[in-house]
Amino acid sequence: MNTVERPTGPGGMLVDIGLGVVFALGIAFSAYMLIDSWGEAYWIFTTAVAVVMCALALLRERQRLWTAAAGVAVTAVAVVVSLVAELPQEPSPMAALALAVLVGSSIRMLPAWPAVAIAAGGVAVTALTWASGPTGVTAMATMLVVGGLVAGPPLRAFAPGRRSGASAAEPSLPSRARQ
Repeated sequence: MNTVERPTGPGGMLVDIGLGVVFALGIAFSAYMLIDSWGEAYWIFTTAVAVVMCALALLRERQRLWTAAAGVAVTAVAVVVSLVAELPQEPSPMAALALAVLVGSSIRMLPAWPAVAIAAGGVAVTALTWASGPTGVTAMATMLVVGGLVAGPPLRAFAPGRRSGASAAEPSLPSRARQ
């Protein structure tokens, strides 16, 4: 097992806890603002999508490919449903942040072709978002996904398990054995 395949350490857990707090506060704030502006029950769909997306982003370490693919699919369906049913525009800021986390994490950790597929899916969903017209939500979603696309490659290049030219199957020899 190389360092890329190891479970999340204490630093990674702190990042996930912080991300979870940001997600929870952002979802609560978005729901409050939708209740205040749209009224009735319009906030339920947006909140449900955001909760699912944020849960996928927080579970990304367990099944990297499937959580990212599910995140892209959930976001695409949410965008289409919001357009057809005249609901608040999707992806909401927290769903877009979760999508950016999934895209960036995929670029960092997945093999090249699956990472390219997830990145292309994120770009396609962002382009689909523009079908409802330019708004603040569209611009924010675009900036967040672009942020994931920009952050992923440097993180991939500097991932501890990827710098070494040694194969994960080759055990390293103790210093005495090399002499």
